[in-house]
Amino acid sequence: MIDTKQLYDVVVIGGGPAGLTAALYLARARYRVLVVEKEHFGGQITITSEVVNYPGVERASGAGLTETMRRQAQSFGAEFLLAEVTGLELAGNIKRVQTSRGEKQCFGVLLATGAHPRMVGFRGEEAFRGRGVAYCATCDGEFFTGKDVFVVGGGFAAAEESVFLTKYARHVTILIREADFSCAKATADAARNHEKVTVLTNTVVEEASGDNALRSLRYHNTATGKTTEYRPPQGETFGIFVFAGYEPATELIHDLAQLDEHGYVITDRSQSTTVPGLYAAGDVCVKPLRQVVTAVGDGALAATELERWAAAAQRRTGLRPEFSTPSSDAAPADAPAEIQGGIFSADMLAQLKTVFGRMASPLVLRLYLDGTPLSGELRQYMEQLCALTEMLTVETAEDSEVAHLPCVRIFRPDGSWTGLAFHGVPGGHEFTCFILGLYNAAGPGQPLDPDTAAQIRTIRRPMALQVLVSLSCTMCPELVTASQRIAAENDVITAEVYDLNHFPDLREKYQVMSVPCLVLNEKTISFGRKNVQQVLKLLEQE
Repeated sequence: MIDTKQLYDVVVIGGGPAGLTAALYLARARYRVLVVEKEHFGGQITITSEVVNYPGVERASGAGLTETMRRQAQSFGAEFLLAEVTGLELAGNIKRVQTSRGEKQCFGVLLATGAHPRMVGFRGEEAFRGRGVAYCATCDGEFFTGKDVFVVGGGFAAAEESVFLTKYARHVTILIREADFSCAKATADAARNHEKVTVLTNTVVEEASGDNALRSLRYHNTATGKTTEYRPPQGETFGIFVFAGYEPATELIHDLAQLDEHGYVITDRSQSTTVPGLYAAGDVCVKPLRQVVTAVGDGALAATELERWAAAAQRRTGLRPEFSTPSSDAAPADAPAEIQGGIFSADMLAQLKTVFGRMASPLVLRLYLDGTPLSGELRQYMEQLCALTEMLTVETAEDSEVAHLPCVRIFRPDGSWTGLAFHGVPGGHEFTCFILGLYNAAGPGQPLDPDTAAQIRTIRRPMALQVLVSLSCTMCPELVTASQRIAAENDVITAEVYDLNHFPDLREKYQVMSVPCLVLNEKTISFGRKNVQQVLKLLEQE
């Protein structure tokens, strides 16, 4: 028996511009739609500081533009869930979408998972990833303040991000494999004519090397045959940012739908794949241009086709999804906390009220402060948060036993520590992570499948997880929430999150030049986003 209260017309996988547009169109047409996103709503465009080519919007940040899209879709009734989709069953009238937070049932599925940065493959790229080799200028640019930076690539991202990196770097050198940039002339000229940028064409990277950080780079000019080796000034390091295109996130449908030789999903003119009821939109598709405007167009077209598909499925099955308030495991959308005049925005208040209403037990937020303005900001932030619910109280630790202040640790009413802490102020992308941490510590928390929960509980040796992040990083939340979820389930595991901007000693100690960075028991270091299973694998190897 299908419970129509748990049934959706469409589940959208991916919360970027394509997915958000589809959700807007479907919800406005009175179809029940759920957007499932594993990292942050907004997609890759959120790392772009300035969007100037979206029609009707003269200038906006990528994060601001997509947050407006999300709120607009939500205003028409679209629902949102922060979770990872782990599997699809697409046969029959009712499709089943397995997620890290339970199974969802629907008539149609839209794949809008986008693409992730592609590695070039030069020697040393993998070894120095996170120790000088980076893929996100917004996330990691500040780590290279006053240093020389090399950018590998000749497309739009390489040109645009090179100019952005001049805000931090002493000098930026762009290494282009071809004879010229492959992007629009205006974008290329902005980089080519910048006083802090040098452009080298017909150039390929051979090897990056060093010790615990980058110390040399060798590159080769294919036109002249000249090989150059760069070494930074004595005692310095440098950075390499790779912008060599993207790989489509089509792992979910690799054995289900037809893909091209590069792994992009093949669709017809209506965005339909080779699997009935499965549509695709945005950067995950075969297409000549990958921009926000084309993703939005894909999403709108796919939505109108899915409206017809869902209507036909309703007639075939006699079932009609029931609109309701967000499901019990829905997470707040990944929007930054907005505090204006000391008051949370109305949108954020509604989301917080939902989460607090589901918490099974109260918690105590214990503050460890040092008298700095940042400590004052943390105190104000936590006091305002606790004023919203009786489930949270705040207290100040009289004698600081914690290094790296300010810090907030989450305790149970009996005085026992949950193992969760944040050093700094959990704003930006980390606000949602902090709230999810409270939910996980108070229970019932984000659902775990029985095997994963049992796997977490089998860990008997103490494990200390330090998660080093930047509040502007869009790749950090997945690792943070995974680490906190594990720690909330097992008392011998702790997960402490650090806003690395305020703790340069940690950056130097672990030679961190990219976030997110996971430090296990103060010795094992791993870079990049990870889900619960990937973190567990590291714990088991420790």
